[in-house]
Amino acid sequence: MTVFNKRNALVGFITLKAAQRALERRKQRRRRSAKIAAVVTLGVVSVGIVAAIAAVLHRRSGEEGHSLQGYAVGDDDSEIVGEYVTAPEPLPAT
Repeated sequence: MTVFNKRNALVGFITLKAAQRALERRKQRRRRSAKIAAVVTLGVVSVGIVAAIAAVLHRRSGEEGHSLQGYAVGDDDSEIVGEYVTAPEPLPAT
């Protein structure tokens, strides 16, 4: 009896084709998982950007009409209200 007959050739061929299909399925799963990870990452980054823009717009809308929120402001820009401006103390000579 010889090892190389039609039945063994058919079994070997079917085995190789099954292994190829399994390998292709693994590659497709890896590609799918990589695509899913990329889409999720892109979504998280997009939501973060939108949230940052919303926070900046919210801050700017709260500042309208208030040049310095919480501080006393004089009518003249050169005048400082609530603080005394003094000359600095001279340093002692050594």
